[in-house]
Amino acid sequence: MINKSLVKKPIITEKVTMLSHLGKYSFLVDGSANKSEVKKVIESIYKVKVKSINMINIKGKRRRLGQRAGKIPGVRKAIVTLEKGHN
Repeated sequence: MINKSLVKKPIITEKVTMLSHLGKYSFLVDGSANKSEVKKVIESIYKVKVKSINMINIKGKRRRLGQRAGKIPGVRKAIVTLEKGHN
């Protein structure tokens, strides 16, 4: 059974939109997800053929609001490259 909650949402920015012309799309994924799990989920949800996946861990940043210090949590992104002919 495929856990569809591993892929949280697609990332839509100007940089990612330019990559979509090359067949690359970016998704925010769960921190425990690995490449093979993400590949299965993307292929089942969007009915496409995945060529490769690159995973990126982004560290959380420290932020201040007045005297209070806090931390923004880190995220994990997956850049998915699709086979030719799929979008």
